[in-house]
Amino acid sequence: MSTTSPTQRRRFLKKAATSAATAGALATPMIATAQTTALRFQSTWPAKDIFHEYANDFAKKVNDMAGGKLKIEVLPAGAVVPAFQLLEAVNKGTLDGGHGVVAYHYGKNSALALWGSGPAFGMDPNMVLAWHNYGGGKALLEEIYKSINMDVVSYLYGPMPTQPLGWFKKPVAKVADLKGLKFRTVGLSVDIFTALGTAVNPLPGGEIVPALDRGLIDAAEFNNASSDRALGFQDVAKNCMLQSFHQSGEQFEILFNKGKYNALATELKAIIDYAVQAASADMSWKAIDRNTKDYEELKKAGVKFYKTPDAILRAQLEAWDKIVATKSSENALFKKVIESQKAFAQAAGQWQSDYMVDFKMAYNHYFAKKKG
Repeated sequence: MSTTSPTQRRRFLKKAATSAATAGALATPMIATAQTTALRFQSTWPAKDIFHEYANDFAKKVNDMAGGKLKIEVLPAGAVVPAFQLLEAVNKGTLDGGHGVVAYHYGKNSALALWGSGPAFGMDPNMVLAWHNYGGGKALLEEIYKSINMDVVSYLYGPMPTQPLGWFKKPVAKVADLKGLKFRTVGLSVDIFTALGTAVNPLPGGEIVPALDRGLIDAAEFNNASSDRALGFQDVAKNCMLQSFHQSGEQFEILFNKGKYNALATELKAIIDYAVQAASADMSWKAIDRNTKDYEELKKAGVKFYKTPDAILRAQLEAWDKIVATKSSENALFKKVIESQKAFAQAAGQWQSDYMVDFKMAYNHYFAKKKG
């Protein structure tokens, strides 16, 4: 029979409850509510373009990994500023960041177009990215931005497939067929097509098809089967010339206002860095899948595809050589980028040529029609 009084029992139970509460508090970590940093981005692409989808894909990867600490919202072209004014808007802080291509800044320094325009000494787009990240390109881009007082942080990613020569009212058989055409392109491709005899109008993506429809331009290039189909090229032209050296190694650019970027925690900067790499791989895989499907849909819509004649491709290379010589004599940074690309391309191109098997041989083995 217990001799503990009711008062003693109450004191004991109170003490036990207090001890349990203290132990529970020590066992449960304190949960701090992290404040969300919101960044407003704009792309240089219409909302319906797969390129804008790529921009959103990158933002989603960042947002998912940041766990509520960072949120990037991406607006389509024109929501805040016109597509070609993205760099200035990010620099000034009108936008926190953006998604586009380096060639769109061509007017500020012609060297900027070398990340995309021209044959890149035979490098494919993934090799151009290799040069950028490991061959000195990144430091050169930063040097150019500094020279034009653009206080931004730039990430390049997403190797684009080779772009078509363009969309035409009738097929192009020789260089002379290009002469006099009112043609849309951008970057140093303006110089290439001008040398081939066209009258160039560097329109942003969302304005191309309306201009073709109204006869303001006769022909145009944009980028790939998915983008071209989404923009409606098949509704205004039925002939597309495939393969070209005017933009055979292009990639995307993700821009941050440097002040906004520098204010981010180290862990968030790391998330951005790895999100860029993940988005680059994902974009290249998605492009293969979607471009394949949209290529077939364009054929069903009555579009005729032709290989660009070798004579035109050779003329592009000859025109490019003259452009490079002229720009290099006018712009020390242009010359510096060209020399860096050439040195990397000579070694990397030899490696790729020696090591890579001819995949077309295997494809033809299985799918080409047998003669006889």
